[in-house]
Amino acid sequence: MDDRHHRSSSQNLKTDIPQFSLHLSAVLLVKTTSMKARIWKKRSLEEMKARVFSALEQNVNYHESSILGVPASYLDDKVFNQDASFVKDAPWISTLIQNPNHIGCHTLGKSESFFKGTQEIEKELIEMCAVDILGAEVGTCDGYVASGGTEANMQAIWVYRNYFIAEFGARKDEIMILCTEDSHYSMNKASNILGVNILKVKVDEKTREVNQSDLTEGLHEAKQNGKKYAILVGNMMTTMFGSVDDLSPFLSELKSFDFKYKVHIDGAYGGFYHPFTEGDKQLNFSHPEVSSVTLDAHKMARAPYGTGIFLMRKGLIQYANTQEASYVEGEDYTLIGSRSGANAVAVWMILSQTGPYGWQEKVFILQKRTAWFCAELDTLGVDYFRHPDSNIVTIDAHFVNQELAKKYGLVPDNHHSPRWFKVVIMEHVTLERLEPLLEDLKSTLRVEEALES
Repeated sequence: MDDRHHRSSSQNLKTDIPQFSLHLSAVLLVKTTSMKARIWKKRSLEEMKARVFSALEQNVNYHESSILGVPASYLDDKVFNQDASFVKDAPWISTLIQNPNHIGCHTLGKSESFFKGTQEIEKELIEMCAVDILGAEVGTCDGYVASGGTEANMQAIWVYRNYFIAEFGARKDEIMILCTEDSHYSMNKASNILGVNILKVKVDEKTREVNQSDLTEGLHEAKQNGKKYAILVGNMMTTMFGSVDDLSPFLSELKSFDFKYKVHIDGAYGGFYHPFTEGDKQLNFSHPEVSSVTLDAHKMARAPYGTGIFLMRKGLIQYANTQEASYVEGEDYTLIGSRSGANAVAVWMILSQTGPYGWQEKVFILQKRTAWFCAELDTLGVDYFRHPDSNIVTIDAHFVNQELAKKYGLVPDNHHSPRWFKVVIMEHVTLERLEPLLEDLKSTLRVEEALES
């Protein structure tokens, strides 16, 4: 069976904790000596409080200022108690209450001056993610905190559609989205809303790697049907399988068929995980052909919902400028428009509290925990898929009955006719939580063996 489909681990974390700790220290020593975070710094709670409250002081204060032209205010104090004693020590809650509107894209220069304090925090967050997580050079990316990964993916496709129209006179029916069948359904939404076709390429059932012949045939047919421009979306850990795309076959075939193209990376799941593993790091801005990346902090970063992050090389997001938003200072380049500044502050605080080295350690531990779980599945003879740089383990549905799936909240690939069920090794999914699932799997297998005999 393929190495990625049915992997085993040589290290059992339950019985070799001292050795694991030594290995952790050694690996982290190597990692931290090579990590040179330029923007991302670990901060104490007091440092974070000082920074956020200072930013809020630079924002408009609806209590004290005579601001008459803005259709906004602080949160309704009849519902949201603003005098509670804990608020003065809670920078994120305070930001939520003061309700800054981060409309627009602040990395471009001019933005709504009413909220300039918290906008600076968002600008730092965008630079932190682009440079220290995704390998960009300082000052080379624009971006903003979106409502989620779906919006960020649609923003990229919107920009590139408009780019092809503006620069090459392309018609919408000449533009297509190119991705694999494992890609997120937001690609279908973008196709529908933006009026461009989509080509989803088949993947191998065991490796989840692109089917080369289907890719070639699909592009050949697309070319025959008049397609000239492609928006390639590469996956940095798919939602269901945690699989990671290799861009090489796509880029090679696009060139051979003479497509003009742009490359976007959907890292909505993997963006806060995959860059901290041992795997290939081609899915970031160090790759010269990657122009944009989606992140989503509400997954691995455990931020509130509404914390997607869109990042794009400078010189491109202008193709999505809505000039009709003339009453917005700095105009609006985003799909969402008005959005809460508290979301940017939340992600900035989470990353600042952990720091780059703490984040590396967190991912390392989750990798080891996932490897342990896979080793236990190997012992039971259970078939599964796991990309080696992922904390998602997707189990063949033949080994999981509906009772088991419901008991442990295992998510299927299709609720009507499931072929796979996934286990996501988050920080709260400890060995103690995984052990009962393994025991139930073992019991189920015993019952099936007894019935067969």
